[in-house]
Amino acid sequence: MAWESYSLDRYAQELVLAAKKRSPDSLNQSHKMRLAVSYGLERFWGEHFRLKGDRERKDVYWQEVWETLVKVMATTGVKIPNDRIPDREGREQVEAIEGMSKKLWSLSLEDQRVTLAVLKELCDALVWWTQRYK
Repeated sequence: MAWESYSLDRYAQELVLAAKKRSPDSLNQSHKMRLAVSYGLERFWGEHFRLKGDRERKDVYWQEVWETLVKVMATTGVKIPNDRIPDREGREQVEAIEGMSKKLWSLSLEDQRVTLAVLKELCDALVWWTQRYK
């Protein structure tokens, strides 16, 4: 097995710079993202809901990192679900969240492990770039 970087460092730098432009205070989320990896894909994916409405737009940063992960994993042949969830709170939103969670939990154990390893590396790079730009 050969090592493949998947341009994670480049993606991380772009994500950190975009977050810094949008709201420098949101950069602290990089450290929280790295910690959240250990809780699993569904918790990482869902964290942006908890942060929605925050004036520092932390939710946008989390969502952008998730979308980057989905894009990177697609290049490996692993399809990570990324359903759009309705913005309006209510039954439809809850059902969409439940559906997305089920899809993440139903990934094969191997795909989950590989995806979490890639996410960990991406978050490590986010932390590194955050420390450089703060």
